[in-house]
Amino acid sequence: MATLVVVSCGKTKIWDLNPAAGPTAARNAYVGGPFRVNKEYAERFADRWVILSAKYGFIDPDFVIPENYDVTFKDHRTNPIGIDRLRQQVREMGLYKFDKAIVLGGRIYFEVCKKAFEGFNVKIYAPTVGLPLGKAMQKVREAIRHNRLFDC
Repeated sequence: MATLVVVSCGKTKIWDLNPAAGPTAARNAYVGGPFRVNKEYAERFADRWVILSAKYGFIDPDFVIPENYDVTFKDHRTNPIGIDRLRQQVREMGLYKFDKAIVLGGRIYFEVCKKAFEGFNVKIYAPTVGLPLGKAMQKVREAIRHNRLFDC
């Protein structure tokens, strides 16, 4: 069973630490603790993994982000990417070919993923949704430590 892992982006980016960082691959652009833990899980267990960015949508880890940005699904005034464009990306990137997608991020990212994959035959799971951030990170760390893919 092929597994896609979707890792939510993070607010803290490399440019917050080093404003002169310049264009950076997405896997290295997000530097917050939750992203780093979720990225480690994705790199270990996913057949493929992508990042869900509120600005760029579904992006591969090597996608180059040109500069800092502050766009969030939590505030529509920041102009986050729309569901129609996300659905288009699911088709263009072949993300619909996976049996399941594990979403590592908060409830909003889970809801956005469910809408983006609606009508595609991909089961969407969010093993950490509803947990406080610290507990979610702990759950992911435990899965990594025990070398265990989340049960879906």
